[in-house]
Amino acid sequence: MRALLELVRAPAALSVPGDTMAGAAAAGRRPAPGLALASVLMYWSGMALNDWADREADAVERPERPIPSGRVRPGAALGLAAALTGAGLATAAVAGGRRALTVAGLLAGAVWAYDLGLKRTAAGPASMAACRVLDVLLGAGEQARAAVPAALAIGAHTYGISVLGRAEVTGATPGTAERALVASTAAAGLAAASCLRDRAGAGPSRLRNGAAARAGAGVLIAGYLASTLPVQAGLRTRPDPENVRQAVRLSILGLIPLQAAAVAGGGRPATAGALLCSLPVGRWLSSRLATS
Repeated sequence: MRALLELVRAPAALSVPGDTMAGAAAAGRRPAPGLALASVLMYWSGMALNDWADREADAVERPERPIPSGRVRPGAALGLAAALTGAGLATAAVAGGRRALTVAGLLAGAVWAYDLGLKRTAAGPASMAACRVLDVLLGAGEQARAAVPAALAIGAHTYGISVLGRAEVTGATPGTAERALVASTAAAGLAAASCLRDRAGAGPSRLRNGAAARAGAGVLIAGYLASTLPVQAGLRTRPDPENVRQAVRLSILGLIPLQAAAVAGGGRPATAGALLCSLPVGRWLSSRLATS
Protein backbone atom coordinates (compact mmCIF):
# COMPACT_ATOMS: atom_id res chain seq x y z
CA MET A 1 0.00 0.00 0.00
CA ARG A 2 2.80 2.43 0.82
CA ALA A 3 4.28 1.88 -2.64
CA LEU A 4 0.98 2.82 -4.29
CA LEU A 5 0.67 5.90 -2.09
CA GLU A 6 4.15 6.93 -3.18
CA LEU A 7 3.30 6.19 -6.81
CA VAL A 8 0.36 8.61 -6.85
CA ARG A 9 2.09 11.15 -4.56
CA ALA A 10 -0.83 10.89 -2.15
CA PRO A 11 0.07 13.84 0.14
CA ALA A 12 0.35 16.23 -2.81
CA ALA A 13 -3.32 15.59 -3.59
CA LEU A 14 -4.16 18.00 -0.76
CA SER A 15 -3.10 20.75 -3.17
CA VAL A 16 -5.82 19.72 -5.63
CA PRO A 17 -9.34 20.29 -4.13
CA GLY A 18 -8.63 24.01 -3.83
CA ASP A 19 -8.61 24.27 -7.62
CA THR A 20 -12.31 23.51 -7.99
CA MET A 21 -13.08 25.51 -4.83
CA ALA A 22 -11.35 28.56 -6.33
CA GLY A 23 -13.23 28.11 -9.58
CA ALA A 24 -16.55 27.80 -7.80
CA ALA A 25 -15.92 30.87 -5.63
CA ALA A 26 -14.95 32.99 -8.63
CA ALA A 27 -18.12 31.88 -10.42
CA GLY A 28 -20.36 32.55 -7.41
CA ARG A 29 -21.18 28.87 -6.92
CA ARG A 30 -21.01 26.59 -3.93
CA PRO A 31 -18.05 24.18 -4.06
CA ALA A 32 -19.02 20.73 -5.31
CA PRO A 33 -17.27 17.96 -3.33
CA GLY A 34 -17.80 15.57 -6.23
CA LEU A 35 -15.84 17.79 -8.60
CA ALA A 36 -13.03 18.12 -6.05
CA LEU A 37 -12.92 14.32 -5.82
CA ALA A 38 -12.84 14.05 -9.61
CA SER A 39 -9.84 16.38 -9.79
CA VAL A 40 -8.00 14.39 -7.10
CA LEU A 41 -8.58 11.18 -9.06
CA MET A 42 -7.24 12.87 -12.20
CA TYR A 43 -4.18 14.09 -10.30
CA TRP A 44 -3.43 10.62 -8.97
CA SER A 45 -3.85 9.15 -12.45
CA GLY A 46 -1.33 11.65 -13.78
CA MET A 47 1.22 10.75 -11.11
CA ALA A 48 0.90 7.02 -11.80
CA LEU A 49 1.15 7.63 -15.55
CA ASN A 50 4.15 9.90 -15.02
CA ASP A 51 6.09 7.14 -13.28
CA TRP A 52 5.11 4.59 -15.91
CA ALA A 53 6.30 6.89 -18.71
CA ASP A 54 9.52 7.74 -16.85
CA ARG A 55 10.32 4.21 -15.67
CA GLU A 56 13.48 3.82 -17.77
CA ALA A 57 14.88 7.23 -16.83
CA ASP A 58 13.96 6.66 -13.19
CA ALA A 59 15.89 3.39 -13.17
CA VAL A 60 19.01 5.54 -13.59
CA GLU A 61 18.05 8.82 -11.94
CA ARG A 62 15.62 7.79 -9.18
CA PRO A 63 15.94 4.08 -8.50
CA GLU A 64 14.11 4.48 -5.19
CA ARG A 65 10.78 5.19 -6.90
CA PRO A 66 8.12 2.44 -6.77
CA ILE A 67 8.53 1.09 -10.32
CA PRO A 68 12.35 0.90 -10.67
CA SER A 69 12.64 -0.40 -7.11
CA GLY A 70 10.38 -3.31 -8.05
CA ARG A 71 7.63 -2.49 -5.55
CA VAL A 72 5.09 -1.73 -8.30
CA ARG A 73 4.96 -3.47 -11.67
CA PRO A 74 4.87 -1.18 -14.76
CA GLY A 75 1.66 -2.77 -16.02
CA ALA A 76 -0.01 -2.22 -12.67
CA ALA A 77 0.95 1.45 -12.71
CA LEU A 78 -0.43 1.93 -16.21
CA GLY A 79 -3.62 0.08 -15.32
CA LEU A 80 -4.05 2.19 -12.20
CA ALA A 81 -3.58 5.39 -14.24
CA ALA A 82 -6.28 4.31 -16.69
CA ALA A 83 -8.66 3.24 -13.91
CA LEU A 84 -8.22 6.49 -12.00
CA THR A 85 -8.81 8.50 -15.18
CA GLY A 86 -12.04 6.60 -15.82
CA ALA A 87 -13.14 7.07 -12.22
CA GLY A 88 -12.39 10.79 -12.43
CA LEU A 89 -14.45 11.20 -15.59
CA ALA A 90 -17.37 9.25 -14.12
CA THR A 91 -17.26 11.26 -10.90
CA ALA A 92 -17.22 14.55 -12.80
CA ALA A 93 -20.22 13.46 -14.86
CA VAL A 94 -22.22 12.51 -11.77
CA ALA A 95 -21.27 15.67 -9.88
CA GLY A 96 -21.53 18.24 -12.65
CA GLY A 97 -23.32 16.76 -15.63
CA ARG A 98 -22.37 17.01 -19.28
CA ARG A 99 -20.46 20.28 -19.02
CA ALA A 100 -18.29 18.99 -16.18
CA LEU A 101 -17.66 15.79 -18.12
CA THR A 102 -16.53 17.84 -21.12
CA VAL A 103 -14.05 19.87 -19.07
CA ALA A 104 -12.88 16.74 -17.25
CA GLY A 105 -12.34 15.07 -20.62
CA LEU A 106 -10.16 17.98 -21.73
CA LEU A 107 -8.29 17.74 -18.44
CA ALA A 108 -7.72 14.01 -18.86
CA GLY A 109 -6.44 14.57 -22.39
CA ALA A 110 -4.07 17.28 -21.18
CA VAL A 111 -2.73 15.04 -18.40
CA TRP A 112 -2.05 12.12 -20.72
CA ALA A 113 -0.55 14.37 -23.41
CA TYR A 114 1.82 15.88 -20.85
CA ASP A 115 2.99 12.58 -19.40
CA LEU A 116 3.30 10.70 -22.69
CA GLY A 117 4.76 13.36 -24.94
CA LEU A 118 5.00 16.97 -23.85
CA LYS A 119 6.77 16.65 -20.51
CA ARG A 120 10.30 16.60 -21.90
CA THR A 121 9.69 19.23 -24.58
CA ALA A 122 9.84 23.02 -24.42
CA ALA A 123 6.05 22.99 -24.07
CA GLY A 124 6.21 20.90 -20.89
CA PRO A 125 5.77 23.64 -18.26
CA ALA A 126 2.98 25.33 -20.21
CA SER A 127 1.14 22.04 -20.73
CA MET A 128 1.35 21.26 -17.01
CA ALA A 129 0.01 24.74 -16.24
CA ALA A 130 -2.87 24.09 -18.65
CA CYS A 131 -3.87 21.04 -16.61
CA ARG A 132 -4.32 23.18 -13.51
CA VAL A 133 -6.15 25.89 -15.44
CA LEU A 134 -8.65 23.31 -16.64
CA ASP A 135 -8.97 21.96 -13.11
CA VAL A 136 -10.02 25.40 -11.83
CA LEU A 137 -12.47 25.81 -14.70
CA LEU A 138 -13.95 22.42 -13.82
CA GLY A 139 -15.23 23.95 -10.59
CA ALA A 140 -16.65 27.06 -12.26
CA GLY A 141 -19.41 25.37 -14.22
CA GLU A 142 -21.35 27.60 -16.58
CA GLN A 143 -19.55 30.74 -15.35
CA ALA A 144 -16.10 29.66 -16.51
CA ARG A 145 -15.22 33.13 -17.82
CA ALA A 146 -15.49 34.59 -14.32
CA ALA A 147 -12.92 32.07 -13.08
CA VAL A 148 -10.28 32.79 -15.73
CA PRO A 149 -8.11 35.12 -13.57
CA ALA A 150 -8.05 32.62 -10.69
CA ALA A 151 -7.33 29.79 -13.12
CA LEU A 152 -4.44 31.69 -14.67
CA ALA A 153 -3.03 32.47 -11.21
CA ILE A 154 -2.93 28.81 -10.29
CA GLY A 155 -1.64 27.94 -13.74
CA ALA A 156 1.20 30.45 -13.41
CA HIS A 157 2.29 28.94 -10.10
CA THR A 158 2.14 25.48 -11.63
CA TYR A 159 4.33 26.67 -14.50
CA GLY A 160 6.97 27.61 -11.93
CA ILE A 161 6.72 24.21 -10.23
CA SER A 162 7.22 22.47 -13.57
CA VAL A 163 10.27 24.62 -14.35
CA LEU A 164 11.80 23.64 -10.99
CA GLY A 165 10.83 20.00 -11.45
CA ARG A 166 13.03 19.77 -14.52
CA ALA A 167 16.05 20.56 -12.33
CA GLU A 168 15.39 18.01 -9.58
CA VAL A 169 18.08 15.64 -10.89
CA THR A 170 20.72 17.98 -12.32
CA GLY A 171 20.30 21.01 -10.07
CA ALA A 172 19.10 24.53 -10.84
CA THR A 173 20.66 27.22 -12.96
CA PRO A 174 20.23 30.95 -12.22
CA GLY A 175 17.71 31.06 -15.04
CA THR A 176 15.66 28.27 -13.46
CA ALA A 177 15.28 30.18 -10.22
CA GLU A 178 14.45 33.41 -12.05
CA ARG A 179 11.71 31.80 -14.14
CA ALA A 180 10.15 30.28 -11.04
CA LEU A 181 10.25 33.63 -9.25
CA VAL A 182 8.61 35.40 -12.17
CA ALA A 183 5.90 32.74 -12.33
CA SER A 184 5.15 33.01 -8.60
CA THR A 185 5.03 36.81 -8.77
CA ALA A 186 2.68 36.63 -11.74
CA ALA A 187 0.51 34.14 -9.85
CA ALA A 188 0.16 36.57 -6.95
CA GLY A 189 -0.75 39.42 -9.29
CA LEU A 190 -3.36 37.35 -11.10
CA ALA A 191 -4.83 36.17 -7.79
CA ALA A 192 -5.12 39.79 -6.67
CA ALA A 193 -6.82 40.68 -9.96
CA SER A 194 -9.27 37.83 -9.43
CA CYS A 195 -10.13 39.09 -5.96
CA LEU A 196 -10.58 42.68 -7.14
CA ARG A 197 -12.87 41.84 -10.04
CA ASP A 198 -16.09 43.86 -10.35
CA ARG A 199 -18.81 41.82 -8.70
CA ALA A 200 -21.70 44.08 -9.62
CA GLY A 201 -23.72 41.10 -10.76
CA ALA A 202 -23.23 39.17 -7.54
CA GLY A 203 -26.02 38.53 -5.09
CA PRO A 204 -26.37 40.33 -1.73
CA SER A 205 -24.77 37.48 0.21
CA ARG A 206 -21.55 37.79 -1.79
CA LEU A 207 -21.45 41.55 -1.62
CA ARG A 208 -21.77 41.55 2.17
CA ASN A 209 -18.46 42.05 3.96
CA GLY A 210 -16.69 42.29 0.60
CA ALA A 211 -13.99 44.59 1.90
CA ALA A 212 -13.14 42.20 4.73
CA ALA A 213 -13.06 39.25 2.34
CA ARG A 214 -10.68 41.06 0.00
CA ALA A 215 -8.49 42.11 2.92
CA GLY A 216 -8.31 38.48 4.01
CA ALA A 217 -7.40 37.48 0.47
CA GLY A 218 -4.63 40.08 0.49
CA VAL A 219 -3.20 38.60 3.68
CA LEU A 220 -3.24 35.14 2.13
CA ILE A 221 -1.51 36.37 -1.03
CA ALA A 222 1.16 38.00 1.12
CA GLY A 223 1.57 34.73 3.01
CA TYR A 224 1.86 32.87 -0.28
CA LEU A 225 4.66 35.17 -1.43
CA ALA A 226 6.43 34.97 1.92
CA SER A 227 6.42 31.17 1.84
CA THR A 228 7.30 30.78 -1.84
CA LEU A 229 9.70 33.48 -2.98
CA PRO A 230 12.48 32.99 -0.39
CA VAL A 231 12.68 29.26 -1.12
CA GLN A 232 12.92 29.82 -4.86
CA ALA A 233 15.35 32.72 -4.50
CA GLY A 234 17.58 30.54 -2.34
CA LEU A 235 18.24 28.30 -5.33
CA ARG A 236 20.39 31.03 -6.83
CA THR A 237 23.02 30.37 -4.14
CA ARG A 238 22.18 26.74 -3.31
CA PRO A 239 21.19 25.15 -6.63
CA ASP A 240 21.96 21.49 -5.79
CA PRO A 241 19.31 18.84 -6.57
CA GLU A 242 18.28 18.26 -2.94
CA ASN A 243 17.44 21.94 -2.47
CA VAL A 244 15.55 21.93 -5.77
CA ARG A 245 13.49 18.94 -4.63
CA GLN A 246 12.73 20.71 -1.36
CA ALA A 247 11.67 23.81 -3.29
CA VAL A 248 9.35 21.70 -5.45
CA ARG A 249 7.76 20.06 -2.40
CA LEU A 250 7.15 23.41 -0.73
CA SER A 251 5.92 24.96 -3.97
CA ILE A 252 3.36 22.21 -4.47
CA LEU A 253 1.91 22.90 -1.03
CA GLY A 254 2.26 26.63 -1.75
CA LEU A 255 -0.73 26.23 -4.03
CA ILE A 256 -2.98 25.98 -0.96
CA PRO A 257 -2.66 29.59 0.31
CA LEU A 258 -2.94 30.80 -3.28
CA GLN A 259 -6.17 28.84 -3.74
CA ALA A 260 -7.42 30.00 -0.35
CA ALA A 261 -6.82 33.61 -1.39
CA ALA A 262 -8.94 33.11 -4.51
CA VAL A 263 -11.69 31.48 -2.43
CA ALA A 264 -11.62 34.26 0.18
CA GLY A 265 -11.67 36.92 -2.50
CA GLY A 266 -14.71 35.21 -3.95
CA GLY A 267 -16.60 35.92 -0.74
CA ARG A 268 -16.16 32.59 1.05
CA PRO A 269 -13.72 33.24 3.93
CA ALA A 270 -14.93 30.24 5.97
CA THR A 271 -14.22 27.88 3.07
CA ALA A 272 -10.83 29.54 2.59
CA GLY A 273 -10.01 28.97 6.26
CA ALA A 274 -10.99 25.32 6.03
CA LEU A 275 -8.84 24.92 2.94
CA LEU A 276 -5.89 26.55 4.66
CA CYS A 277 -6.12 24.00 7.48
CA SER A 278 -4.98 21.32 5.03
CA LEU A 279 -1.57 23.02 4.70
CA PRO A 280 0.00 21.73 7.95
CA VAL A 281 -1.46 18.30 7.26
CA GLY A 282 0.14 18.31 3.83
CA ARG A 283 3.49 19.35 5.25
CA TRP A 284 3.35 16.56 7.83
CA LEU A 285 2.43 13.93 5.25
CA SER A 286 5.00 15.12 2.72
CA SER A 287 7.73 14.62 5.31
CA ARG A 288 6.79 10.92 5.34
CA LEU A 289 5.85 10.20 1.72
CA ALA A 290 7.28 11.47 -1.56
CA THR A 291 5.43 14.35 -3.22
CA SER A 292 7.70 14.95 -6.23
